[in-house]
Amino acid sequence: MNKRVLDVGNCAMDHSAIRRLVEGTFDAHVDQAHDGQEVLEQLRQERYVLVLVNRQLDQDASDGLDVIRQIKSDPELSQTPCMLITNFAEHQRLAVAEGAVEGFGKADLEDPRVPERLRPFLAE
Repeated sequence: MNKRVLDVGNCAMDHSAIRRLVEGTFDAHVDQAHDGQEVLEQLRQERYVLVLVNRQLDQDASDGLDVIRQIKSDPELSQTPCMLITNFAEHQRLAVAEGAVEGFGKADLEDPRVPERLRPFLAE
């Protein structure tokens, strides 16, 4: 059975690249959400093994850290692993401080270390 990943706040091009990486490497399916409210609704409807959150949401430019805070502050959802997608180390540190696991940047999508970072959540 496919594991499910929720990709949050990425434009169509970036979502496609993330989906190709995840679905091409693991037995997983990637869904997309565009804002914090949609994320919470989807997390309540489906079981996701990982949520990938863009640092700045494409649709409204809101802060991805706020999405992580919403997930981590909800008792029903707080155990859902989240990663921030950003090239900036400072933002990665802030995300980890909010309860996320260390993520990766879009510039690193071709780096072989990225699938290794995803493997604990997506490998069989």
